[in-house]
Amino acid sequence: MAHGNNAKSLPADLSAPAFVDIWRTRALIAGVAFLVVAVILGFLSGDHWNHFLRGWLHGFVTCFGFCFGGMLLLMTQYLSGGKWGYIIQRPLEAMTRTWPLVFLMFLPVGIFGASMGRLYIWAKYADWSTALKNHLITNEQAHAIRWKALMLNTKAFWIATIVCFTIFALYIHLLNKWSLQRDADAGREGNVTYWRVKFENLSGFGVLLYSGLLFLLVIYWVMSLDPTWYSTVYGFQFLVGQAYQVLPLAILTLMALSKAEPIKSTFRLIEQHDMGKLCFAFVMLNMYLAFGAFLIIWSGNSPEEIPWYLDRIRGGWGVVATLDVIFHWLLPFTLLLSSDLKRIQSRLAVVCYIMIFARIWDVFWLIEPNFRDAARNLHLSVGILEYIAVPGALIAFWMAAYFAELRKRPVIATNDPHLAEILEQEYVHA
Repeated sequence: MAHGNNAKSLPADLSAPAFVDIWRTRALIAGVAFLVVAVILGFLSGDHWNHFLRGWLHGFVTCFGFCFGGMLLLMTQYLSGGKWGYIIQRPLEAMTRTWPLVFLMFLPVGIFGASMGRLYIWAKYADWSTALKNHLITNEQAHAIRWKALMLNTKAFWIATIVCFTIFALYIHLLNKWSLQRDADAGREGNVTYWRVKFENLSGFGVLLYSGLLFLLVIYWVMSLDPTWYSTVYGFQFLVGQAYQVLPLAILTLMALSKAEPIKSTFRLIEQHDMGKLCFAFVMLNMYLAFGAFLIIWSGNSPEEIPWYLDRIRGGWGVVATLDVIFHWLLPFTLLLSSDLKRIQSRLAVVCYIMIFARIWDVFWLIEPNFRDAARNLHLSVGILEYIAVPGALIAFWMAAYFAELRKRPVIATNDPHLAEILEQEYVHA
């Protein structure tokens, strides 16, 4: 599989090391502990479990980003090629195969949040005229609920979600199935070009389709929490945000797996450096989209748009927004400027942890101020702790599923044109 005097060879066993099972056990224990704390907080908060459900939405959106962001990055890798993507193919595939668990996480959001109207005011006050007369909603909210009713209704909410999950599940099935078939097809002449074209054809349309459907889903799940808000860049921010959180997780996985074979033989310093540079690119793109949207709206000073930001920078939220800028952009941008940092695993790992934490923090900042009791009022109560406990539980359970999937298949694809180059003597760009 490699040529030259300095070529390495793959070990006989290409499965993930046994210590991944220990990771899975620890994740399950953490998930149970967080869930117990979340339930206790639900009884103590006295807000009819509202914050528990909001925290559940937060955790679901985050886990959805890990799972289907993995699918997005996997398809992007098939389109772009390159050794950086070859080494993370199997971790990304493992992320995608957690989609049944992610769909189960959606069910409380759909049942309690939409069908029972516990999260979305357009579902709770579908009879907007009566709600307006009773001063339960504002004139702006009544106007939005009325004219967006064709889209913002419970039936459309469920149909859109189920259709999108079905399409995504089909893509995940094909990406994982063809990956194993390609490895088994090593002896067929011309198979490299055949599989490359096949994956490119699937992924090219898949990236476009996923982007469009993701825009629809984030409108339903997050943006419609405030039916008066609209933004043409909102979907792009979530699209880039998913890559922003998935790539660091893939890098951390490879670093941890590189302590043993087979990743020890294939995860070279140059690929680590390249993935660090790609993280830097996503940080910059994220900065551009978020700050560009803020700058345009703030400079326009429209009374229909400015309140969304005022809800997130006044009443204590300015602290959260400032920390979001520091964690999300300033720290990773500054640290990833260093070429040496991207070559040192321990330091790059710190940046990866910061990026994942920053994405979780950002989702909290996007979700909680949509609610009347939280807008321009960061109320530090027992209930707000649900944003730690509930997402912590869901993310821990998702990580356990991810580790389980990682153990089910070889973590190295053996029939890939980049494998021979990966096994060559390592070199690093200056």
